[in-house]
Amino acid sequence: MSFHEVVALEDDRRRLDSWLALRPGIVSRGMARRLIESGVARVNGDAAPPDRKLHAGDTVTWAVDPPKDSGLIPEPYPLEIPFEDNACIVVNKPAGMAVHPSPGHSTGTLVHHLLAHDRNLSSVGGVARPGIVHRLDKDTSGLMVAAKTDEAHHALALQFQQHTAQRTYLALVVGRPKDNKGTIVSNLGRDPAHRFRRAPVSHGKRAVTHWQVVKRLGPFTLLRLVLETGRTHQIRAHLAHQDWPVLGDPLYGKGRHRGMSLPPPVLQGIEALNRQALHAARLEFAHPVTGQRVVCHAPLPLDLAGLLEVLEKHYPKAG
Repeated sequence: MSFHEVVALEDDRRRLDSWLALRPGIVSRGMARRLIESGVARVNGDAAPPDRKLHAGDTVTWAVDPPKDSGLIPEPYPLEIPFEDNACIVVNKPAGMAVHPSPGHSTGTLVHHLLAHDRNLSSVGGVARPGIVHRLDKDTSGLMVAAKTDEAHHALALQFQQHTAQRTYLALVVGRPKDNKGTIVSNLGRDPAHRFRRAPVSHGKRAVTHWQVVKRLGPFTLLRLVLETGRTHQIRAHLAHQDWPVLGDPLYGKGRHRGMSLPPPVLQGIEALNRQALHAARLEFAHPVTGQRVVCHAPLPLDLAGLLEVLEKHYPKAG
């Protein structure tokens, strides 16, 4: 499939790879770079480097293979849907559900369930990720938006890229921040000491997390967090680096609570959680067609709400 598009005024001076990554048929910035470097994507008929600065009026051409049948079998599931129309759908993902197929998760993903709900999902993310604009970790619960059309997908993806979509999380952490609010800023990249973790590194990507104390519960703290950027494991890595790991996080704070003197009911409640205490509680974005603000809320799921109830009972004098 061949495409061409004239660069709009608002994209003047934008990098070619960044611009192309949001165009039809392009799955990622990496794919955009490969098309550019191979000469498949061209500017005004000429080959160009990925960092070429575009000018309003330039014509960019590119070609991609037509999408293949994913072979995914839709799997019905009672999804909780705070918002839906012909352009997009917001779901409250339960903990334990992977977002899309990957090694070890060939069935039972959010994608399988979305396809059972509506086969009309965007193709921008590729055959294995129809509709998926952004992700949550498997063991993080809460709100996600998926796209039903390619146009909606590009509009939503641009909001996440430009940080105009707002995501608010609740996290129960091990530790007691000295202040009641603050901002964590660092460059996050792959942890040189652990291939699956992220950590502040000089060559990483800028990550910004705003946090505020909601409630202090003995040795634990409930935090509200707003992401300004959306890096892999951003909240988990940022909080762990502050020495406030998310309770139950198997990668950044596993077993941290076990060295503490805790009442048996509290310890039992923590062990019963069996996942990281992180929940995407609020999602706000501009509707990809109308531009009107869409705001969705998801209350704490039963497992986290139950644990908070136990903590509030044993640590009533928060402070």
